[in-house]
Amino acid sequence: MEFKQRHLFFKVAMLILLVFSCNLSFSQRSDPKQTTQKFASALQIINFAYVDTVLESSLVEKAIIATLKELDPHSQYISKKDLQRANEPLEGRFEGIGISFQVHKDTILVISPVPGGPAEELGILAGDKIVKINGENATGISVDDSYVFKRLRGDKGTIVEVSVLRKGRKKLLDYTVTRDKIPINSIDAYFMASRSTGYIKLNRFARTSMDEFRKAIGELREQGMHNLILDLRGNSGGYLDVAIDLSDEFLDAGNLVLYTEGTSNPKRKYKSTHRGCFKEGKMVILIDEGSASASEIVAGAIQDWDRGLIVGRRSFGKGLVQRPYYLPDSSVIRLTVARYYTPTGRCIQKPYNKGYDQYYKDLLSRLENGELTNANNIDFPDSLKFYTPNNRIVYGGGGIMPDVFVAWDSTKYTDFYVDLLSKNIFRDFILEYIDQDRKNLSRLYPDFDIFNLSYKVDNDFMQDFLQFAELKGIEPAGEDLAYSENLIRHQLKALLARNLFEFKSYFQVMTQMDEGFLKALEVLENESYFADIIIH
Repeated sequence: MEFKQRHLFFKVAMLILLVFSCNLSFSQRSDPKQTTQKFASALQIINFAYVDTVLESSLVEKAIIATLKELDPHSQYISKKDLQRANEPLEGRFEGIGISFQVHKDTILVISPVPGGPAEELGILAGDKIVKINGENATGISVDDSYVFKRLRGDKGTIVEVSVLRKGRKKLLDYTVTRDKIPINSIDAYFMASRSTGYIKLNRFARTSMDEFRKAIGELREQGMHNLILDLRGNSGGYLDVAIDLSDEFLDAGNLVLYTEGTSNPKRKYKSTHRGCFKEGKMVILIDEGSASASEIVAGAIQDWDRGLIVGRRSFGKGLVQRPYYLPDSSVIRLTVARYYTPTGRCIQKPYNKGYDQYYKDLLSRLENGELTNANNIDFPDSLKFYTPNNRIVYGGGGIMPDVFVAWDSTKYTDFYVDLLSKNIFRDFILEYIDQDRKNLSRLYPDFDIFNLSYKVDNDFMQDFLQFAELKGIEPAGEDLAYSENLIRHQLKALLARNLFEFKSYFQVMTQMDEGFLKALEVLENESYFADIIIH
């Protein structure tokens, strides 16, 4: 066999050995040398005797992916090609021209330039349509998000030429844009929810999250914030150290935030410090079935130390810690190396012994058994019962159970509403409406506060929207419109606000009918909810 092939098989064998050697119990049952030789021999046989030509690199990747699936649901292989895109949200930045965009009618529509980015500095505006990139036509059926990313993103310092069609201008506007680092915010919104309560919505635990959080807290305090709602709903996690740092903002010095432990990773404790900007004042953390990993670390620490109340629905239940291991071709294995435990000793990892597919069907099972609408349908065995310092009962074994349950209102999410979302009817209608009347809307509503107070989605506007949806083949059936009408009106107003003002404007409108948000406000304003916990 040629040296190149032997070298390939040796690398494959070593990769598989790396995966299996991380599980000591497995290696105790098997001879690692024998295992790797067996795998290398299998590849040799396939390469030598298989009926068709085999792409060895693809075969190796599939073998690694299949192997990791057998370990647990969160160990993951990421190819070199996909690694940068996978890391961008957690690193908190990418390199490009700095626009928020949507592809509307096969055309790149600028929703807003990123503040401080290259596009804004050159004067590219919301509502502009990018019709040429580097002199080539940039419209048509081939234009999608991937098309835009490929052409507008690029290394810092490189140049891209864009031609913009702007309403009211007969000629195209040509811009030479020098790409730069563009921030990706991990905080979607922060604002005062009431005269004394601030609201922060965190969508991931990224490298920039703590800087964003401290900036948000500082501004909210200047506006009179004494209490805090931290919204972690739908937040699937991120960096472990960022979750520890965020928990540190709320806990007294010396409190255990969590500890980690695995077969090849000795027990390690993480404690809070004297640092922190919100160690006093009432707080509520919002969670739901989409809150996972780092979100559960923060919620678990706050709940276990009786520092605040958790409101919403049972969280996802991911109590495993991954560590990246780079392979020779710069691809990565994110391997589960430990479990983490909350301060009371809870492991909130839900079972995965029934296999990968069944694990990810858990959320569907929760819906089917009625857990999302009734807390009484959640069954925690006594063996998973733990106690906080104030003798409150908390449970392990499958996510964080909230102190105050908020049912999911399935009635308003009708098939009609889901179709409007999935077919982009809301988006397309609002974009066309703003394209026709942006200047007049900006004159009538110069800032969000005026818009939020005075703008109403009246019946005429609603009828125009329903007619637009009908032309797209989407019509309500039965009582669908009656059940969803209030949600539809808020969605229209929120999207209009997002396109006219800042991204956070969307959440400022939608929270006005958000049961979880409203319950959190109620909890903070009613002292009886805090009777069983100590708030310093």
